[in-house]
Amino acid sequence: MSAEDLERYETELELQLYREYKDIARQFSYVVETERRFYLANSVDLQVRNAGGEVYFELELADAWVWDIHRPARFVKNVRVVTFKDVNVEELEKPDLEVPGSS
Repeated sequence: MSAEDLERYETELELQLYREYKDIARQFSYVVETERRFYLANSVDLQVRNAGGEVYFELELADAWVWDIHRPARFVKNVRVVTFKDVNVEELEKPDLEVPGSS
């Protein structure tokens, strides 16, 4: 497999992942970004911890989807993340009423 073939393959995987994300994003309540991963989740518990003067974040997600092209199963029941880096959690807006065919 040439470098060009590999690049084309990875580009196709990214495109498939993006399409999957667009199809399922409305099923989730939160977007969570860490230094290593991007998640969609329906439950997020973020705790700031301090151990010996070091501040870190402990993150528990439930009913989540993971943005990772190399992961065969992206839907996970529970995720626990511990990181010293920034964590971004955003609540997604849910429309009260969606008109069929409007998306």
